[in-house]
Amino acid sequence: MMKKIRYLGILLLLALLLAACNAAGGAEPDTAVTSPSTSETAMEETEDAMTDDMADPHGDAMMEEKEDEAAMSDNAMMEEKEDEAAMSDDAMMEETEDETMMEEDMADDAMMPKPAWQTIVLTDVRTGQAFTLADFAGKTVFVETMATWCSNCRRLLSNVATARSQMAGEDVVFIALSVETNISDAALADYTEQTGFDWTFAVASPEMLQELAAAFGQSITNPPSTPHFVIRPNGSYTDLATGIKSPDAIISELQETGG
Repeated sequence: MMKKIRYLGILLLLALLLAACNAAGGAEPDTAVTSPSTSETAMEETEDAMTDDMADPHGDAMMEEKEDEAAMSDNAMMEEKEDEAAMSDDAMMEETEDETMMEEDMADDAMMPKPAWQTIVLTDVRTGQAFTLADFAGKTVFVETMATWCSNCRRLLSNVATARSQMAGEDVVFIALSVETNISDAALADYTEQTGFDWTFAVASPEMLQELAAAFGQSITNPPSTPHFVIRPNGSYTDLATGIKSPDAIISELQETGG
């Protein structure tokens, strides 16, 4: 708007100058007639300048706006790529940290000394194979102490048989330990044949019973209370439980402890 006013002022001044020249008379009429006046040339140049400035007053602004939008778009894309790269780096770092923690936990478990009762050698009376409870690391182990003369033990073992059949294929081991330290492996094997209990049975040695009693209390040597516990895959274990549990309760306990 200010440019337009300025140009109009210039035109008005030039018009006044032209009128003054014409009023001065014909001192040099030939010059005024034969050649275009400087004033007229100036007026034409001024009009051309006004035409150029007024032809597209918003053109420069639109071009600047498009350039700004393009720059903003480029910056946004760059920031988005940087954010994605940062998120990817963070995810990789978290995954690496998780893997490191898992490896450290596994190393700690491996270095942690096993309780003595997990390392005492036992014999599977059905197969004659020697084993320790620590041999089943990485699996869930259900351990029950029992006696061949105990009716409560037989009831719980029957429920264990049902639970075991329903958990076939899972990393769960069932072990029955006879507290009858004077019974022979053959006699215990006959008991399993008569009852149809076809998993691992072993006779606990006096040393084994002593270590179990030190860890769980004397109740573990009392078969009618049907004492039992679970060893977790990492080697830790539950407190001693007693009572005749249903197959579903046994399965639930094993699943809760990692079975």
